[in-house]
Amino acid sequence: MTDIVTLKAICDELKIDPREARERLRAAASDVKANPELAKARKPRTPWQWVKGSAAEKEARRALQPKKDG
Repeated sequence: MTDIVTLKAICDELKIDPREARERLRAAASDVKANPELAKARKPRTPWQWVKGSAAEKEARRALQPKKDG
């Protein structure tokens, strides 16, 4: 059976607010050029979840990382 990673688990791990995380993911998923796998994996009105280790999960984690101030 494949392992599923949920948004809640990632939020707990990164200590971020789930509401803010969903906003960031929606913005990232709408940018198909920057995040093609995340955009492909997104299904409206379904929970944010990914297969562990998938390209979509990696793109989601990258989108949720804190922004570095230059």
